[in-house]
Amino acid sequence: MSDLLERLRGRGWRMTSQRRVVAEVLDGDHVHLTADEVHARATQRLPEISRATVYNALGELVALGEVVEVTTDGRAKRYDPNAHHPHQHLVCCACGLIRDVHPTDDPLAGLPADERFGFAVSGVEVTYRGLCPDCA
Repeated sequence: MSDLLERLRGRGWRMTSQRRVVAEVLDGDHVHLTADEVHARATQRLPEISRATVYNALGELVALGEVVEVTTDGRAKRYDPNAHHPHQHLVCCACGLIRDVHPTDDPLAGLPADERFGFAVSGVEVTYRGLCPDCA
C-alpha cells in the first residue's frame, strides 16, 4: 500500500474508488501534478471519474494537510503528496519541472533576528530555480 493511502486510511478518510484512484495517482517521489494531469491519469485507471470529483478530492486532501498545493511563477497549481517531510523545491525555469530537494541547512537560520521584524516565524518556503538537464 502506498504511503499516501496508508496515511489516509489511518485518518479514517472514506475511501471510494474515485478517491483511491486520485490518491494512487498522487503517490510517489517528486510528484507535482496539476489537477488536469491528475484527472488525465485517473481516467486511465477509472474512465468514468469526473473532473469535478478530482478537484473535490484534491481540495479535501489539501484541507486534511495530506497534500500541499505548490504554485510557481503563475503556473497552474501543482499537488505535492510529500506533505509530511520537510523539503524545498527545485524548479526548471523553462519547462516547469519540479523536484523535491532536502537541503541540510535550516533555512530559518539565514534570517537574522533583526530581519524578522518581531514575527514569530512558523515556516519557511524556499524555491531554487534553474534549468533542468533537458532544458540546459
